[in-house]
Amino acid sequence: MAVILSNSLVSAGIFKMTVAFTGDVKPGQFFMLRAWDKDPLLSRPISVHNYEAGQLTFLYQVVGKGTEILARLQADDEVTIQGPYGNGFPEITGDLCVVGGGIGTAPLYYLLRHYRDQNPTGKCRVYLGFRDIDYGVEAFAALADEVVLDVGGIITDKLSVIPSETVVTCGPEIMMAAVASAVPTENTVYVSLEAHMACGIGACLGCTCETRSGNKKVCKDGPVFLREEVFNV
Repeated sequence: MAVILSNSLVSAGIFKMTVAFTGDVKPGQFFMLRAWDKDPLLSRPISVHNYEAGQLTFLYQVVGKGTEILARLQADDEVTIQGPYGNGFPEITGDLCVVGGGIGTAPLYYLLRHYRDQNPTGKCRVYLGFRDIDYGVEAFAALADEVVLDVGGIITDKLSVIPSETVVTCGPEIMMAAVASAVPTENTVYVSLEAHMACGIGACLGCTCETRSGNKKVCKDGPVFLREEVFNV
């Protein structure tokens, strides 16, 4: 159980929850959250939006019964969290370019903050795409050298990558596939996949995905993969 410190509406259908937590958490990892007994059956996998000074933050979208229950929780309520799970993003020492779409922008903020802590003079550019309303842009702008924003269009149409950059992307699969195709092969590209999960530890095989080296589990082998493992490029 974790005590909720805050749980507030950020934008239409988007909530930010902060809970008390102590442990090691890497950017790109996720937790399984649950605040109910039997219905719905499964916990909800939610990526880490930020972790700092004993405060673990999740940015999530209300899309069903489970997240509707989470959105009703208030400060001092308790929520069951299991994790952190997943391999997370690798350490990046060169220049960084992140491309996020919708709620897929959530784990990219912690990546960017961690990158800036480790590389205070490194260059980081950010591309953020949203369908209707943007959110969280100011937080990215406070850390990045450049932020390119698109609302209602196609963010990958604006994407221009510098040869020295490592690219990290998270968002709708069609967007990540477009990033994987658009970025030159000389650049390293990491993609963070989403999948329905039951256990979060690779036991149930419910989040199996096809990769170049055979079937792998998004929760345990991922959610972060090299682009060439999961997309035909």
